[in-house]
Amino acid sequence: MKKDNIFQAVMRVLKKNSQLRMGVILLIVLLCVALFAPIIAPCDPYKLYDALVAGPGTPGHILGTDGLGRDVLSEIIYGTRTSLMIGVVAASISGILGTCIGGIAGFFGGKIDRFISEFMNFFLMTPSFFLILIIVALFGSNIMYIMIVIGLTSWTGNARLMRAQAISLKERTFVKSAQAMGESRFSIMFRHIIPNGIFPIIAQTTMNVSSAILSEAGLSFLGLGDPNVVSWGQIIYHGKQYMPKGWWISTFAGVAVVFTVLTFFLIGDGLNRVLSPKMDANN
Repeated sequence: MKKDNIFQAVMRVLKKNSQLRMGVILLIVLLCVALFAPIIAPCDPYKLYDALVAGPGTPGHILGTDGLGRDVLSEIIYGTRTSLMIGVVAASISGILGTCIGGIAGFFGGKIDRFISEFMNFFLMTPSFFLILIIVALFGSNIMYIMIVIGLTSWTGNARLMRAQAISLKERTFVKSAQAMGESRFSIMFRHIIPNGIFPIIAQTTMNVSSAILSEAGLSFLGLGDPNVVSWGQIIYHGKQYMPKGWWISTFAGVAVVFTVLTFFLIGDGLNRVLSPKMDANN
């Protein structure tokens, strides 16, 4: 019965919020493409064919081939897996790290808050993309390093949100009651502060997925992506040298990036409106 109630509540939210509904539909499409890539893809994305830089509509290659003869459509389909994995893992690292650091700063306050705030200011003043460039150039362009580095350099937004939530929540009656009952500060933070203040972080983390995908595409475009995996950034990187005569290589991969960024923006903005009713009421 509870499952039915949850399902009905989700459906009501989706019916009321067109942005969230559209974002969820697009996300389902992306997930289906990623899950069923071996079935959907017409070719092996790593196989080299004789037709080099063949245009869209070439027999056997709907979106043409790249400079090495690989099927562009198959590369884009398999690249969905890589790009989604990068976005979700990096955004999850950012969300968890930002939530914990921001919660500690806001709840404990005092010297701890001042130290963490100055540390956050350092990250905010440093252009994160250039920091990512430096770290990837030093430690290599392995896909795992890229995901971790993007996550470790994009936590400040979540931390600031969680800090503000913690500062507000620690003055509430239920938190004061828990303190009076002798509950430890860390227990209060993880049982009361974070669970009640996590909702804006969820919306922010969803939007961070698209930022992580864009960061990986930017790194790959500069030649710092992982050359051993198929990703949209790598396709754009390989296609840029063929732009005058092979515009479709980079263009279709770029469209896939835009489609995904739009999807997570719609979901993030929709969640923000659902979790912050005042924002929706003002519009």
